[in-house]
Parts: sequence; structure tokens; C-alpha cells
Amino acid sequence: MKYTKEDIRKICEEQNIKYIRMMFTDMDGMLKNVEIPVDRLEDAMNNSIMFDGSSIEGFARVYEADMFLHPDLDTFLVLSWEDSRYGKAARFICDVYKPGENGVHVPFEGDPRGVLKRNVEFMKTLGFKAFNCGVEPEFFLFKLGPDGKPSLDFNDTGDYFDLAPIDNAVDCRRDIVLELQKIGFSVEASHHEAAPGQHEIDFKYDSAVEACDNVQTFKLVVKNIARRHGLHATFMPKPVAGINGSGMHVNCSLLSSDNKNVFFDPNTENKLSQLALDWIDGILTHAKGFCFLTNPTVNSYKRIVPGFEAPCYISWSDSNRSTMIRIPAARGMATRTEVRSVDVSANPYLAISGILRAGLDGVMHNCKHFNPVYDDLYTMNDADRKKKHIESLPANLKEAMDGFLADKLMQEAVGANVTEKLIDAKKKEWDDFRRSVTDWEIKRYIELY
Repeated sequence: MKYTKEDIRKICEEQNIKYIRMMFTDMDGMLKNVEIPVDRLEDAMNNSIMFDGSSIEGFARVYEADMFLHPDLDTFLVLSWEDSRYGKAARFICDVYKPGENGVHVPFEGDPRGVLKRNVEFMKTLGFKAFNCGVEPEFFLFKLGPDGKPSLDFNDTGDYFDLAPIDNAVDCRRDIVLELQKIGFSVEASHHEAAPGQHEIDFKYDSAVEACDNVQTFKLVVKNIARRHGLHATFMPKPVAGINGSGMHVNCSLLSSDNKNVFFDPNTENKLSQLALDWIDGILTHAKGFCFLTNPTVNSYKRIVPGFEAPCYISWSDSNRSTMIRIPAARGMATRTEVRSVDVSANPYLAISGILRAGLDGVMHNCKHFNPVYDDLYTMNDADRKKKHIESLPANLKEAMDGFLADKLMQEAVGANVTEKLIDAKKKEWDDFRRSVTDWEIKRYIELY
């Protein structure tokens, strides 16, 4: 929705807004905020709210810590789920700026939202009007323990599309949907997923930056409403071994300057344009590079294993759910590529930046060609996949990091600042994991040796 400053002043007065949250996203994809009373609304809308960037993961060094929050007025939202006994709260999603010459603010190169905006602008130089994204985030609901901390006890024993009483979280999921609708989401469907305690809520696609803003808002709403029901919502990719993990399939399409979906061609056998095929080639060519962005944690790679529906192999098809990219059946304006490897721990702005630049590299004819795969990749052995030149996605965070470091385009997509900070943080994460001793190791070896 489009807002003017006067619109926002009027809403704040009419709805008794007392508190403003200036929200932004750090390098790890965590939503942060600076809280101000409503009497500083004018300062906020004039880009005068400062914060210490050196305290934020992946942001500034101590000697360049002062940063400014530039609110996107169109993201103004009354936070209907928050306690309003003392007046309501509202939020802006902000871009992060730093001081420049002569007092002029300049975009901070490490701001993930700004990173995506830069990639969208690059896309426009190629003649495209918009990059539309529709995401399908999955999550688990666990019971809270007596101490108020999350347990690993499921709230239900449901499977795909089950109803109550098997799906014991149906009321919680319904309340999440109603809250999302209240704040303007167009929810398309919600349902129980394959694993116990696992759920999915799908909402309408949007242009790239807005879609990522929606992901961040969605996660906030889900966690808050779940807690009201005595539950903990987690977007951890694989919280429990032996069952499906949580993904975030990303449906992508490009629009031309005259608002046509350039992936659709009614004159081909599968109704996909050559540009769509080039886009797919780009994504698959750079899959090992952007996996570091779309699957950014040690735990991410516990999900990308055979046997649990998550794609493990760099491949595509218009009808095969074992491939990394699937083409849903809808055509016309709904023609899209579904990238199925992405998980819900990803920083959406960085993940979408990687996917966008990878696809555009294919559109620019810089990538090798991939034929569609119609075999069930989960039942094929390594030799058969090798004959068909089908490679695997990275098996762990270290392999993904190496793939990213070998892919100059993916580093260009996120910029030198994010590349440096991300590599540093993830090296530490990988080293921490390597030094840890897991329950699996104890159970496997403590008596045996």
C-alpha cells in the first residue's frame, strides 16, 4: 500500500499509536528494531533515527558505527498482534544508510535489503520490469516446556493435509492466517505438512523486495501467535532427525516492460519460452554458489539428504518433484520456476539476490545448458546420475562456502562487504560445529570404543 507522511500521521492519531518500531534485517536474516515513542515520528520520517551498527552481526566496525534508518513509508503497519493496553505499536521496514560527505546519507553496502534493491536495479538495466516471487515457508510447532523454553515435543501427530483432532494445531494455524489477513496478507492456503508438528501457509506472490519484507513479517506473526497458544514456532530447517525438514520453495517469474510474463510461450510444446530455459540454466549453473545464501546454516544440510523430499541434485523438470527446479503446471501469467532447495533459515534478501543474479546470468547466455530430468533421482545410483551429468548440491556448509568462494558472480551479487562478513561468520560457525560432539557420536561410539 502507498502511504504519504500525512497518511501516516493521521493513522497514528486516529488509532492511538504510541510506539514505532524501526525494523531492519541483519546479515543472518534476523529482524532487528530500534524502538521510538510516537512523538519522534517526524524524526523517523525525516531519516534521523540513528543506531550503533557495530552491535549488529555483519554490519559496521566500531570506528564507523553510526548508521541511519531510512523508513520505507509503504511498509508502515499497525502491529495488531501486540499488547495495546497502553496504546498501539506500528512499524516501518527500513533501509540502512551511513554518513556520507557533506552530511548526505549513503546506502550501507552491507544492508541485505539494499543488496536486493541493487540486484533488482541491475535486472531493470536488462529491460525487465519486475521479478516476482512467491514463497512457500514451512515451520514446526513444538510445545513449550514448564520453564517456558522450547521443547522438541510435537503438538500433533499429523501428516499431509490432516484435520483435527489429528492435527492438534489447527486452531493455532487458523489464528495465524486470520492475523495475516488482518494486516493485509492475501493467504492462498494453509495446511499440515508431511512431518508431525509441521505446517505450511502460502500467501500471494509479490515483487522481490516486497516478497522478502513479507517473509520477515510472516515469521514475526507466526512466532507471536504460536506463543499465545503455548507453542514455539521454529524455522530451523531440520529440528528432528528421521522426518522431513522445512523448506521455503521460491516461485520465480520475470515481467517485461509491458507486464508480460517472459517465461510463457504458447507456441512451444511445454509452453516455456527460450528465455525461461536460459533462466533455468543460470540457476543450475550457479546452484553450488548460491546454496551458501539459500541454505546458510550447518543444520541446512541435514535437510538436503535423500529420502525426505528435499532436492539434493542440480536438475530441473516440468513434472518431477525430485528435481531442484520444478515447473508448476499453470501457464500464462502464472508460468514460473519453483526453486525447491531453499530453506527457511535463509536471509530472504540475500537468497533472492543470489537466485535473481544466477537466473539473469543464464538469460545473458553465460551458462551451460541443462536438459530436463524425468527419472526419479532418489532411486538412481551415483553411477547413473554421473552418466546423465547430474551433480549434487553441497553436502555441508563447508562445501557450500567453497562453492560460493568459487563463484565470482554470487560474490558480486551480495557485494564485497557482505561476502567478507558472511565468510568470516560462517567459518566460525563451521569451526564451532567441527569442535562439537553430537548426541549421535556419543550413542554410536561411547560403548563401542
